Amino acid sequence: MSSTDGLYLGLISGTSADGIDAALVRFADGRPTLVAGLTHPWDGALRERILAVAQDELRLDLDAYGRLDVAVGMAFAEAARAVLAAAKVDASAVVAIGSHGQTIRHRPTGTHPFTLQIGDASVIAERTGIDTVADFRRADVAAGGQGAPLVPAFHATVLRPTQGSRVVLNLGGIANVTRLTHSGDVSGFDTGPANGLMDAWCQRHRGEAFDRDGRFAASGSVDAALLSELLDDAYFVLDPPKSTGREHFHLAWLDGHPRVAELAPEDVQATLLALSAVSITDAIERHAPDATDVVACGGGVHNGALMRAIAARLEGRPLLSAADVGIDPDQMEAMAFAWLAYRRIRGEPGNLPAVTGAKGLRLLGAVYAAP
Repeated sequence: MSSTDGLYLGLISGTSADGIDAALVRFADGRPTLVAGLTHPWDGALRERILAVAQDELRLDLDAYGRLDVAVGMAFAEAARAVLAAAKVDASAVVAIGSHGQTIRHRPTGTHPFTLQIGDASVIAERTGIDTVADFRRADVAAGGQGAPLVPAFHATVLRPTQGSRVVLNLGGIANVTRLTHSGDVSGFDTGPANGLMDAWCQRHRGEAFDRDGRFAASGSVDAALLSELLDDAYFVLDPPKSTGREHFHLAWLDGHPRVAELAPEDVQATLLALSAVSITDAIERHAPDATDVVACGGGVHNGALMRAIAARLEGRPLLSAADVGIDPDQMEAMAFAWLAYRRIRGEPGNLPAVTGAKGLRLLGAVYAAP
């Protein structure tokens, strides 16, 4: 067993900011095993601020930005302590934390490309007493990459098929797909919305953070005209590498389509669910037509209506939950950032240029030492 093996802790809050996923992972000879995982709730007021900033509804001065960065770091430290308490593991037993942070802006193209995640890693290291690896995406962007998605490299570690090819589908606020082959090829990209738009619409009209089991959507009918307008967005026909987020697919983007105001809220929700299902399955058909199965993870696996809509369009390919292949679907991404911390501590690259478009392999993340 390598001296860098042992326990690592991964932390991430996704596009929907529906909670901080924390995963305690043991590595033995490079093989990860989930020891404990949980989703730590956000303080409601803090979550509202995060979403307002991410959707460009709230502009921050430097003082407000600094306070938000620290507040998010404190929340991430609480999530780390919570999973350690649940597992009855002392902080001294953990080699390092890998913290993705909370993305508030992702602009990987243009003259000055950047990606911005907040959650002060020095605060996490100080409050947990554990060395913390953070800022995983910017090295890839500096090398000409998208900085996202980063999880396909981890998917290849734990879900590579023994024959043929497979798609791993992450249903977070944004959906991303990874194509894996038994021979080692890996590709992947963000397809567009998964839960993010539905969550935001549900919050606006129901006061609920998400559409439980897709019941709100199931109570409405898909509007074909609106669906066609939404699918006409240029992002959907871009070739990979590509990535996106709430700064593009947000309520202001949706409200920019006049037909939205003419429809009942439940019909808009049904149409948003169809948008996710159609854009996801179209992307799979276009870029992974040889896939023999699709393994889903992320919060969207609990939305029965969304899973059924995706399965109906997969043309005979089985849609599985990651749980069916032995991995907690709610903790896949947090496990991936524990794995990225493991790679960083070992001095090994964490990106896949074939996925992100970076010029080459890069060491991802900076290490913030605990006191």
